[in-house]
Amino acid sequence: MITIRNAQDRGHANFGWLDSHHTFSFGSYYDPQQMGFSHLRVINDDTVTPGAGFETHGHKDMEIISLVLEGNIAHKDSAGNIKELPAGEYQLMSAGKGIYHSEFNASETDTLKFLQIWIQPNQLGGEPGYQQKEFSQAQGFTTVITPDGGNSTLQVKQDMQLIQLILEDEQQATWQADSNRHYYVHVIEGELSLGESITVHPGDGAKIKGMSEIHFKKLSEKRVKALVFDLV
Repeated sequence: MITIRNAQDRGHANFGWLDSHHTFSFGSYYDPQQMGFSHLRVINDDTVTPGAGFETHGHKDMEIISLVLEGNIAHKDSAGNIKELPAGEYQLMSAGKGIYHSEFNASETDTLKFLQIWIQPNQLGGEPGYQQKEFSQAQGFTTVITPDGGNSTLQVKQDMQLIQLILEDEQQATWQADSNRHYYVHVIEGELSLGESITVHPGDGAKIKGMSEIHFKKLSEKRVKALVFDLV
């Protein structure tokens, strides 16, 4: 079964310096039907004006993933990490027993666009952690995050995987799924079909249950980039 979460139906907040679209309930946006999907709790699609950002604030017991789409994030946290996250790189911050951090647009002239994703962990407390890595932009599926950090992936405190899908020269790809697990697809760019009759566009998502294969097909000449969450 596939249930579509259309981009235009997401929550929206605009603070001038921040324009954000919320796939699931977040901040002042509340929809009891959109409280997350399995352990996937937040997908925020954020646009930040030059030089602006999130002042120092705290998190606890959450796995926080950031993927920059355009620009650079200047990151600083209470564990001593002072980093810059450029477009295309993935960041995974494990909040553990508690961490404070700030995130700013590193540029005074260019807009920052990024996805912030929260995963509810299966381990509470513990020391905070920070990971950052650039992954291949190769065709097909690239596994980015896993529970054990195998094959040079980022390690998350949950039974889940994050897989990057790119279709450029290749027209289609199939993911061998487990019908007992849940899958969420978030489209970043391009037009994509799931199965025979479902079309998704940038910002759209798809909740998938009870399927042993997920078929992806590029529908135009433009490159497709999407995130596939493999969840319990």
